[in-house]
Amino acid sequence: MAKTKVYIDGSEGTTGLRINERFEGREDIEILKIDSELRKDPEERKKFINASDITFLCLPDAASIEAVSLIEKDNDHTVMIDASTAHRTEEGWAYGLPELGETFREKIRTGNRIAVPGCYASGFLMDVYPLIQMGFIDEEYPVCVNALSGYSGAGKKAIALYESPDKTVDLEAPRMYALTQKHKHLKEMQKIAGLKEAPLFVPVVDDYYSGMIVTFPIYVSRMKRHVTPEALRDAVAEYFAGEQFIHVMPFGSEEETNSFFSANVFSGYDDARIYVTGNDERILVSSIFDNLGKGASGAAIQCMNLRLGLPEETGLNLSK
Repeated sequence: MAKTKVYIDGSEGTTGLRINERFEGREDIEILKIDSELRKDPEERKKFINASDITFLCLPDAASIEAVSLIEKDNDHTVMIDASTAHRTEEGWAYGLPELGETFREKIRTGNRIAVPGCYASGFLMDVYPLIQMGFIDEEYPVCVNALSGYSGAGKKAIALYESPDKTVDLEAPRMYALTQKHKHLKEMQKIAGLKEAPLFVPVVDDYYSGMIVTFPIYVSRMKRHVTPEALRDAVAEYFAGEQFIHVMPFGSEEETNSFFSANVFSGYDDARIYVTGNDERILVSSIFDNLGKGASGAAIQCMNLRLGLPEETGLNLSK
């Protein structure tokens, strides 16, 4: 059986490195390796892209757009899986979060252009999208989301700062950012969820390598359908029933961790947990996962597996 030829454009970044790690030991994959000195040369990249069955784009937006332009006009076989922000809301690109519904999964299964969601957007949509689809809230709900992430999602320069022996004291504490409310993930959050307005979004980066928690607080009085936290948890569990990569935890299971949530507990894994907590007046929906796993590289490989007709979990590290 012929191996699937894979080229990783941007293989030296955090997302590309994790994808390479996940391919170790996979005998069905042949990695096409570009000379490191030519990795930014357009003509050399063009050769590798067009020779591949799957090209992963682990690049800044402009470089991802350039990579897509390098596909030859008669090339109808190369599948582009883009981990950048560039194509997530573009027509003709499948949005790579299949758990949102069968339409999403089918577009990934049949498409040659797949956009991997942003890490924060993945958690946001796991929390918010099912509630809109099931009619608990509508597109006019004033959504506010809080999120905490490890520093690996901030890029190579930020990683170097956090891991420097001379790092400044401000890097030793959680740091809130995107203070102008113009975070690059907001566009896909709003469009994919179908919200009338962009959500208020409060991201925080902290002094640990990877892992993320995204929390959506809800006023029950403002919901279209008033429910208890336990009933909402059951509805979300039903929505994601049968999914291997999203585990909706039993109601009250936060007591197993003394009612504390840590954002780094899924570091190294490629799946996620959702908790529904709160009371009859205010409810929290929280997703916990690795920003490099279900939030980036793991999601990209899951999409590749789905596109190739393989079991979605092939080569990935699931917690259970």
